[in-house]
Amino acid sequence: MLGVNGTVGRAVAAELARAGWVVRGTGRSRDRFPGALASAGVSFGLSDRRDHRALAQVIGEGTDVVVDCLCYTAAQAEQLLEHRERIGSAIVVSSKAVYVDDVGNHSNSEQPPRFEVPVREDQPVMEPDFSGEYNSRAGYGANKVAAERVLLDAGLPVTILRPSRIHGPGSSRPREWFFVRRVLDGRTRIALAHGGRTANHPTGATNLAALAAACAANPGRRVLNVADPDRPTAADIALAVADACGSRLDIVELPHGAPPEMGSNPWANWPPFFLDTSASRALRDYHPVPYPSAVGEQVRWLLSLDAASRKSLNADPYFTGLFDYDLDDQALAVYPC
Repeated sequence: MLGVNGTVGRAVAAELARAGWVVRGTGRSRDRFPGALASAGVSFGLSDRRDHRALAQVIGEGTDVVVDCLCYTAAQAEQLLEHRERIGSAIVVSSKAVYVDDVGNHSNSEQPPRFEVPVREDQPVMEPDFSGEYNSRAGYGANKVAAERVLLDAGLPVTILRPSRIHGPGSSRPREWFFVRRVLDGRTRIALAHGGRTANHPTGATNLAALAAACAANPGRRVLNVADPDRPTAADIALAVADACGSRLDIVELPHGAPPEMGSNPWANWPPFFLDTSASRALRDYHPVPYPSAVGEQVRWLLSLDAASRKSLNADPYFTGLFDYDLDDQALAVYPC
């Protein structure tokens, strides 16, 4: 398991351990290794994914399955393939950011993509970028495409997983905090753009982990979308998060013509961006749970954060402007029902 300390890594490691696999996780910080994983029998190895020697030591004399949560570039994919003779199969986490619409827009473009139907795995993707410069809006998805190409062309039984907006404990950017903080701050009503029917498909780490475990047990060469099975809208997410907090939020449905700054939220894509997950759901032994069931674990984790952690979370540039309650109140005043 390459990248065990992150949201995806810790979920996959726990799921594989429950399924009876002997799991060894790697990361750059032993301090971040979850105690619950150690208690479940998962071992930890200090390792940097970018270090060729460290990767060779992790794989050792051989491994049945490598789960790589940290493959962002073609060079990193090639680095993994240097050890193909000692790897039974691989599961590599990619992203739905690879997909483009009819005019070439993608998840990170200035104009959001427009998909009229849920996106299947055969939807066109960005042109591959083999430069390795992935840390940019234009480079992220394109480098992921390059990494996918290298892996799929190698002949190794490899499953490429394309998740959407991942949620789960340990997230460095937990989008559900948008609603959790409002509940904690005593907000009881929230205005949502486009009647609350906007959407950007969430992927529970618990569902991604369950799919990874099913792929480990049934190796093959394939690309699979992975997302929560129920396709929740922004309104659905607000209600599910509030319920997980033991509270409630009343939704004020803003009309389509409302000012765009009103009712904004992390799932405000219009038209909605959903993934078609029929291929992954057809896989034997994979049984995903709907968003309200999957999100509870993350909400409990958010509620458990101490004051310093919450302060750090609020300071994240991602949330800039998302807690402007004056703007919320203006929307509620203009559109009271």
